Amino acid sequence: MIIALNHKSNLNKEEYEKYIEDFSTIKTNHKMILCPSFVHLNNKTPNHVILGSQNVGLFDNGAHTGEISAQQLKSYHVEYTIVGHSERRKEEKESLKDIHQKMQQLFQNNIIPILCVGETKKEREAGKVEEVLEKEIITATENLTSEEREKLIIAYEPIWSIGTGLIPSNKEIIKTIRFIKHLLPNTKVLYGGSVTEENIDIIKSISIIDGYLLGGLSLKIEQLKILLEKLN
Repeated sequence: MIIALNHKSNLNKEEYEKYIEDFSTIKTNHKMILCPSFVHLNNKTPNHVILGSQNVGLFDNGAHTGEISAQQLKSYHVEYTIVGHSERRKEEKESLKDIHQKMQQLFQNNIIPILCVGETKKEREAGKVEEVLEKEIITATENLTSEEREKLIIAYEPIWSIGTGLIPSNKEIIKTIRFIKHLLPNTKVLYGGSVTEENIDIIKSISIIDGYLLGGLSLKIEQLKILLEKLN
């Protein structure tokens, strides 16, 4: 099972060093992908952790002040990158075209995208979940080869669920993930959005989930240990 940890803009230098020290005590057979802030990419990570990033620039190396290219990420041994997170779509006004371009940059540099998709509360109430997800997925994966589509990871995160403590029912999650796997039959799908060490007892019964994208919980080592133990 894949466990992706999204630190977002958290942990200063000393806090991150302490986090890694504590994280090193975790024992698990799950594939752990750690996505820290860019400033921590050059710091040591435990041997059983795969390094990921939270974003990538739109362009190759060059005169793009403040951007970080896929080539640069690759040089730091980044293997996965989160793309299209709802916070970036909202706060940074990332468009479907931007996300598609970032996907292209990543695959050109042999970095696997973790593509975030999800609906707002308003879209869910309007019965547009599948319509929204299909548009996001089809646009992002346009022109990808069949091999690239199989490598890609989709993270389904209902936007209304992120940070709210609310999650869809298992029936709703199953329906949505089946729809995603219908669009991309051989692609792994993660679930994210208010996953905790408590509600994992309910969610883990969904056998078609290939893993989880964790935000707030990823920063809490003891709670993370509990979640991993329950998944085992």
